[in-house]
Amino acid sequence: MKFKHTVLSACAAFVAGLASPAFAQTGDWTGLYVGGAVGFSGAKGNSSETLIFDTNRDGAFSDTVLTSTGANAFSPGFCGNAAIGPSPLSGCRESDGNLNLSLRAGYDWQFGPWVVGVVGEASRLKIGDDVSGFSTTPASYTFSRDLDYTLAVRGRAGYANDRYLAYGTAGMAWGNLDRSFTTTNTANTFTPSGSSNAMGYQVGAGLEVMWSDHATLGFEYLRTSLSDDGYMVDVGPGTAPATNPFLIANPAGTFIRRSQDKFEYDTVSITSTWRF
Repeated sequence: MKFKHTVLSACAAFVAGLASPAFAQTGDWTGLYVGGAVGFSGAKGNSSETLIFDTNRDGAFSDTVLTSTGANAFSPGFCGNAAIGPSPLSGCRESDGNLNLSLRAGYDWQFGPWVVGVVGEASRLKIGDDVSGFSTTPASYTFSRDLDYTLAVRGRAGYANDRYLAYGTAGMAWGNLDRSFTTTNTANTFTPSGSSNAMGYQVGAGLEVMWSDHATLGFEYLRTSLSDDGYMVDVGPGTAPATNPFLIANPAGTFIRRSQDKFEYDTVSITSTWRF
């Protein structure tokens, strides 16, 4: 988290610097611009997330995996991170946020003090989150998802006062999610399925200052939410006996997926653009 604190400190220093007389400038915000952003992105963790099961394979993930004695096979519980070993006693490893680098281009129109526009952005980052379940075997089952890059198209609207522009922004986002599954269970077979594409939205707000006829600097916050409801794992018989908890309700096996179908993360960035 040292990098996150460095970015936040830099953003605070930047905002304070906007009040400097050296930035005195009155500008027209109408026109085309290109630029980029550098910041920190971190996943919005969900400590209450679990794994959910479809033991009779009817499409409803509302079942409990039971042992041959009728006990809950996942009674050891779940954790909102990646399992380190086969039982909760081994602990779970937390996912970290990372650097977010973006390129953007857009166009603004100014009407008096009001500014409206549209911006397209491509971002390169590497963040993820995990959830794990523990069975009485003992064994662990971990679902992971890592975001490699996003593409977004957003509208924005704001209020300009001389060299400053305060704005809100919202639009559609598309991401490439690298989903994976790991387990310490060596008896059953595990077959993942699902697309790596994820659609969603972005919302946020920012502040820009025009410090020359063509250049701006800014600070921006974005919340990104991507839908992640298409990935599941088919647990098959493998070498397991018919009394295996995954096979009792249906000999063909059980479907598993994570309970949270949204992948959400926050980004704080310093932005820079060149206006034509």
